[in-house]
Amino acid sequence: MQSSLLLASASVALIAIGVPLLLHLTKFLGPKPTHSTAKDAPYESGITHLVGDANERFSVKYYLVAIIFVLFDIEVVFMLPWAVNLRELGLFGIMEMFTFVGLLVAGLLYVYRKGALRWS
Repeated sequence: MQSSLLLASASVALIAIGVPLLLHLTKFLGPKPTHSTAKDAPYESGITHLVGDANERFSVKYYLVAIIFVLFDIEVVFMLPWAVNLRELGLFGIMEMFTFVGLLVAGLLYVYRKGALRWS
């Protein structure tokens, strides 16, 4: 028991030290990066960005849409365990999920009526 614990600890320590060292060695042993003006030019979606710099401000609407997406995306985290245990929960579980989805739909309607999803 004691020797297997010592062997496991030594293996973990060796991996914890060895992997970062090997990754660090690849910096010196691997190919050297080459820089050119074509490689360093900003490029996005097939368009070369010729005007402005990288520190342009985005509209607040983008942040609002991102926050709304995260809020409504987290609902899946709550729905997945429900879906796995649906048969065990029975009618009570179904009613609870209808309540949860109803609250989500009410929130979505509120966001829509406030105009957060309009891109005008």
